[in-house]
Amino acid sequence: MTWLTKLLYLKRFSLNQELALDPKDIKEIKAIIDLMKKHDLSVFELEKEGFRLKLKRGASASQPTIAAPAAAGGPAKGAVAGAEPPPAAKAIESVPMKEIVSPMVGTLYRAASPDAPSFVEVGKPVTEDTVVCIIEAMKVMNEIKAETSGVIAEVLAENGKPVQFGQVLFRVR
Repeated sequence: MTWLTKLLYLKRFSLNQELALDPKDIKEIKAIIDLMKKHDLSVFELEKEGFRLKLKRGASASQPTIAAPAAAGGPAKGAVAGAEPPPAAKAIESVPMKEIVSPMVGTLYRAASPDAPSFVEVGKPVTEDTVVCIIEAMKVMNEIKAETSGVIAEVLAENGKPVQFGQVLFRVR
């Protein structure tokens, strides 16, 4: 049974709330899945106005994930994901990844200025001396270097958002 078939057969949440999916929602979910495949994403999560959607690919997605409502009281919408990635994607995921972590508490910026391109993107090769982001701490801009060689596999921190000491910012293959 495909993920879409599972999605269509899902009738109720465990909380006995009605699951309301219209054709527009299914088309949007299909578009998100296509984007996940195109950009080699393993997890996608969206929460907006009482709607929560979480899609997973890979070995950890063998059990369906049911999205629960974000706010109680209103009609809820959700989705199930269970699509298996192609064998090549599994091989890529099995490569051990190195993590670039935040050396301090502050605000992360992925570019030198709001108009400038990001220092790194997924798929970009980095060396030990490559600047991957800037962390502002106490009005001082600190360049954060990769300190490892490889290719950026995941960007885990959002631009302009606070980061904690030791928080994983990027994963490198």
